[in-house]
Amino acid sequence: MDKKTTATAAVFGMIAIILGAFGAHALKKVLSIEQLATFETGVRYQMYHALFLLFIGLIPVLTSKAKKIIYNLVLFGVLLFSGSIYLLATNELTPFFDFKIIGFVTPIGGLLLISAWTVLLCNIAKKNR
Repeated sequence: MDKKTTATAAVFGMIAIILGAFGAHALKKVLSIEQLATFETGVRYQMYHALFLLFIGLIPVLTSKAKKIIYNLVLFGVLLFSGSIYLLATNELTPFFDFKIIGFVTPIGGLLLISAWTVLLCNIAKKNR
């Protein structure tokens, strides 16, 4: 599980850097400042959670079960939260589909990310008892 978690962290981090550079250079010419800021929010949260997964994969105090739960919450949280933000921020560039209809998944993704941090907190609190 640790290898899978750290590998996912590396992939998320790599993609965040690629998308951040893409946003700063290619999208800068076609998106408004507000849309770019929204896109950057997705990149920032993806990178935060890449680092979070790296931390989870490397710390020995969590059980395998807790790591698996956190991994799944972060994986799906990033896909829903950051993924929907990327699509919503670039919605005007895709005339074939209106991504505004998937806007409801952004807070679901955020809730999954919050849940991952909550699982970490509960497990650390349990270890300290």
